Amino acid sequence: MAAFDGGHMVERITRATDREGGREWMLHQINSIAADWSLNHRFERCGIGFGGPVNFVQQTVALSTHVGGWQNTPLAAHVAESLHIPVILDNDANVGALGEGVHGAGQGCRPLFYMTLSTGIGGGILANGGIYRGADSWAGEIGHLTIRPDGPECLCGARGCFERMCGGLWLARDHGRPAKQLVDDPGFVRRYVVDLALGLKACIMLLNPARIVIGGGIGKAGDKLFVPLREELRRQMTAWSGARIDVAPAALGDDSVLYGALALAKGTGQS
Repeated sequence: MAAFDGGHMVERITRATDREGGREWMLHQINSIAADWSLNHRFERCGIGFGGPVNFVQQTVALSTHVGGWQNTPLAAHVAESLHIPVILDNDANVGALGEGVHGAGQGCRPLFYMTLSTGIGGGILANGGIYRGADSWAGEIGHLTIRPDGPECLCGARGCFERMCGGLWLARDHGRPAKQLVDDPGFVRRYVVDLALGLKACIMLLNPARIVIGGGIGKAGDKLFVPLREELRRQMTAWSGARIDVAPAALGDDSVLYGALALAKGTGQS
């Protein structure tokens, strides 16, 4: 969570998620932190990026694939009732796209595709008119594109999903080491970028974005990931395609979604 005064971040706090505590633990954290900050600040509005599918029209959490109990939760209404201010909610990858598009590595790049590469994989599409959410708020879910039809089973029930092959949760389970350590191994990275490029090729061929920005924990690996990834993308891209291969790390690091929530709360990208 963060608090901003204008465009300046004046408060910021991070707490590890208690997956067993579920929704009630998270709601308590939000209320507790906001109560502490309200002793020194007066809140005017709030933006939220949630780590899972969101029904933007209804302003509800559709579900979380990683933490139980979130199905059809009216999170925006809950926070609005607690803080007594207007609240707007969206998927965290959409909000990350806003953050990088307005304040970070995606400035001036439209359409922009933002991908969070962390425990899971999500995507957000930012065009000239704002965030593209699709007919039912489900656009951008690149993590569940099938890239290996005969691959292992994903949490969603399908096999060989992009998230299952490249997400941090599964990397740790499959290889016995956290992703942060794995990306220090050049041999692992050479194998890993093959699947990573398969997912991003689908994005490039479908959307032809001006730039792809990758955020999340794995996205902070720097050149040891991005140099071989760009090389592998050039190898895989369809020969006749003139689509650009412009892939960059998030400039805002862990704060992409926080700055995106600020932009969302100010009314940017709501089309």
